[in-house]
Amino acid sequence: MKNITTKQNTIDIINTLKEKNETVSFAESCTGGRIAAEFTAISGASSVLMGSVVTYANEIKSKWLGVKEETLIKHGAASKQCVEEMLLGILKMASADHAIAVSGIAGPTGGTAEKPIGTVYIGIKNHKNFIITHHIFEGNRDDIQEESTATAIALLKNNL
Repeated sequence: MKNITTKQNTIDIINTLKEKNETVSFAESCTGGRIAAEFTAISGASSVLMGSVVTYANEIKSKWLGVKEETLIKHGAASKQCVEEMLLGILKMASADHAIAVSGIAGPTGGTAEKPIGTVYIGIKNHKNFIITHHIFEGNRDDIQEESTATAIALLKNNL
């Protein structure tokens, strides 16, 4: 069953951005396009959604978003530093007013003692806020992706 709160938050964001004549874009990794899917499921999203990129491979994070190879080597893709650079990259690429970026480890493989499965960094950037949060979500891959998506959308809604 779809998360009703996530759908309502998405509708609220779209309506708020329409009222402000502002736009949004996304840079997604572990969510695999789920944030964009939540927005494009709502009629009228095209008036505020500039676009979204799924940068799953580190090479694409670097090529498309300008994430420094040094950042990926030193901190990894599931890091505050990577998400910060993803936010800057998608804002530059799309010229949007608001951005969401998400990167993490959805599992069931890829976790380590330092970064267990469920480690996710979620960031938003707009003219007022530059926020990156760290989470450790529980559950299977689908649960982690769904919770990451819902949390990202809620973070943007609360910081418009």
